[in-house]
Amino acid sequence: MNIDTEPRSHAEYTVGWVCALPKEQIAATAMLDQEHNQLPKPPNDSNNYTLGSIGEHNVVIARLPKGQYGTHAATNFAVWMVSTFPNIKVGLMVGIGGGIPPKVRLGDVVVGTPVGKLPGVVQWDLGKANAGGSFE
Repeated sequence: MNIDTEPRSHAEYTVGWVCALPKEQIAATAMLDQEHNQLPKPPNDSNNYTLGSIGEHNVVIARLPKGQYGTHAATNFAVWMVSTFPNIKVGLMVGIGGGIPPKVRLGDVVVGTPVGKLPGVVQWDLGKANAGGSFE
C-alpha cells in the first residue's frame, strides 16, 4: 500500500469503519488502496484514526479503545467520529462476528434490514442463546 500525501480535509471522508478488536483494525487497514496523512482532531476526541481510500471512497478507520466495549462505548466512539468527520454517510461495524449464529460462515456479509416495526438489528447481548438455536 502506498501513502497519498495530498492535502485533505475532514469533510472529504464519507465512510466510517469501526472495529472492536486490534486484528479487525489490522485487516481493515490492509483493505485500503491508499493510506492518507493524519488530520488534526478536536482536543476532546481521543479516538485514533487511520485515514485512507478504497477506490474513490475516503475512509476513516478506528478501533474502540482497549477495555471498552458495549453499546455505550461504541455510541460515544461513533459520536466523536461523526463530529470530527461531519460528512460520513456510511457507517460500518466490521468484525469477526463472535456472536453470529452458526449458519453464517466466514466471508458472509450480514446486513440488517428494517421490517415493519423491527429495526433490522438485534442487540444479542441482551438475551441468551438456548439449546437448539433459539434466542431468548
